[in-house]
Amino acid sequence: MSFKIQHSVLSIVSAFCLFSALSACASPPTPLDTNISYDASLEKYAYPFAVEAYQFDSQGQTLEMAYMYLPESQAGKGVVTLLHGKNFNGAYWEKTANYLHELGYGVLIPDQIGFGKSSKPTDYQYSFPALAHNTKMLMDSLNIQSSHLIGHSMGGMLASRFALLYPNKTQQLTLLNPIGLENYLHYVEYKDVDFFYANELNQQPEQIAAYQQKNYYDGAWNDTYAALTIPLIGWVNGPDWPTLAMVNARTYDMIFSGPVIEEFDDFEMPVTLIIGTRDRTGPGRNWMRAGVDYELGRYDKLGAQVKARNAKIDVIELDDLGHLPHIESFERFEKALNQTLLD
Repeated sequence: MSFKIQHSVLSIVSAFCLFSALSACASPPTPLDTNISYDASLEKYAYPFAVEAYQFDSQGQTLEMAYMYLPESQAGKGVVTLLHGKNFNGAYWEKTANYLHELGYGVLIPDQIGFGKSSKPTDYQYSFPALAHNTKMLMDSLNIQSSHLIGHSMGGMLASRFALLYPNKTQQLTLLNPIGLENYLHYVEYKDVDFFYANELNQQPEQIAAYQQKNYYDGAWNDTYAALTIPLIGWVNGPDWPTLAMVNARTYDMIFSGPVIEEFDDFEMPVTLIIGTRDRTGPGRNWMRAGVDYELGRYDKLGAQVKARNAKIDVIELDDLGHLPHIESFERFEKALNQTLLD
């Protein structure tokens, strides 16, 4: 099945310079467009490349996994698989994918089940092993024997689990500001799905932009950063938000209940950790366990902690960059990425 995606005429990306006290915008902030609205499949939201759908059965349901695939432009270069974070979809890999494709690599960019344009069942056991298995089946369907995995944020946890489960299909592993470098339940209280569902139902468009501005970009804001909030804001305003809120709640649960950091000494392939050290993403920091004074999300320290677990993991630290180095400064990310490309 193929999705015919045409570029949207919505030029909403210029409508976001919120919270001027924190903003780095050159021009005065403009009001948030609260009329953005998308359905669960992001049907009217344009992706940068042709979108296909892989249909398969999982947990008693027939699902569709949306993906973009750029075949090798140079024979023998291999395939790089890009795995998105929780608050994103595959579209934000556009510049990275174009760069890799220009170098000759094939590039696979899936939307995981529960995200982007893929199916979003509410009665599904969302877990990193399940999503890794789905991704493996997609790769098998495309006759991709092995791949260099690059995972960002939550995608780093997924990429780690994939590499641990399927080392023969993982040539290399690159983790870009992944979450999960800490075993969160060592430090925070367990919260069930109902807790996250209630939080998601109360989500407001302004909160989405404010959270990313504060936590991802250290208060800076521009049209590029704002554009990444558009799918989330459109969902909150859209007709399917109650369903999507439950999906979001279930995928939050796997972040806390599916740790990978304890197994970082089990990797069998070359592993590189690229870290923007200004990042302070720390899931659960608002409900720390009593008596715990550990500070979550100190990415300026996490690289050394990972290196202590497994000295074979290469750590590349990018000072003064936050949670999305590939968005905030592609030039610096590109230099780091080049160090991981082992042909």
